Amino acid sequence: MFRKNTKDEDTNFWLSYADLMAGLLFVFILLIGAIVVKSIVLKSNLESKENSLESSLQLLLLRDTEVQRLQALLSQKTDELSDKEKEFQNTLELTAQEIINLNSVLLSQTMHIDDLNATILALSGELVNKEDALAQNQNKYDILIAKLQEQKAKIKSLTGIKIKVIAELKQNLGKNIQIDPISGSLRLSSNILFDKGSAELKESSKHELKKVFINYVGALTSNKNIKNQLDKIIIEGHTDSDGTYLYNLDLSQKRAYAVMRYLLTLDFTEKNSLKPLLLASGRADQDTIKDKKAQEDKELSRRIEIKFTLKNDDALHEIERILDYE
Repeated sequence: MFRKNTKDEDTNFWLSYADLMAGLLFVFILLIGAIVVKSIVLKSNLESKENSLESSLQLLLLRDTEVQRLQALLSQKTDELSDKEKEFQNTLELTAQEIINLNSVLLSQTMHIDDLNATILALSGELVNKEDALAQNQNKYDILIAKLQEQKAKIKSLTGIKIKVIAELKQNLGKNIQIDPISGSLRLSSNILFDKGSAELKESSKHELKKVFINYVGALTSNKNIKNQLDKIIIEGHTDSDGTYLYNLDLSQKRAYAVMRYLLTLDFTEKNSLKPLLLASGRADQDTIKDKKAQEDKELSRRIEIKFTLKNDDALHEIERILDYE
């Protein structure tokens, strides 16, 4: 009985052992399978990682190349920046020196302006004094101008004497004898007094010459105010422009003398003491008469003029000229 149990126990032992081994084998197979699967997975992952690592390595190489390019560019830019910085530094130093120079100039100009302001202030005081003095001088000047205007009016009245004489001549002579309204001269045609080219007075003209002369000079001498102012009675001979100047001068002079010689024979001349006043002058063609077209009127240019001058005539004309100029 005991033996049988022992045998059964052995049998059970080996059965249990076989089951155990089978279980262990199954576990081992499962373990091997898991290892194989794990190995396959790891290999796949390893290949994937190797591919990824290779890609990363290539990318890293590309990035390293780009980094090198960027480093070279950075180095170039750094050099350029360094050059720019040096140039800017030099410019900045120059600018700083210029600012110092400008400040120096500005300080100098400021001091100069201060000096000018002081000068202007001093001049302003002097100007006020000058203005006061000018105001005083202006009053004196106004007084002098008033006196000058008064004297000018008096001198103008003196220079108007000849105008008054001419006006009185026109009134006394009437319309029968025409005289120049400006100079007061009496014009006589040479064609009436002389033959052409001759300086001998026509007998037929002497009566008319005597009458005109007595009326003209009589109007001057009959008025005491005019007679006292008389300086000269001038007989002027005039020709046209035909012929040479010397010929015309000689002819005009001779004709003027011929008229004066005749007038000196008159009792009227002797009675009125006109001899010292008479003067003969030849003018040739220096004062020809022009028509409206500014052309020479030869007939009117050939003439004898009797005119008068007043005492101090030249001085009065000069004074009048000065006054008109002012």
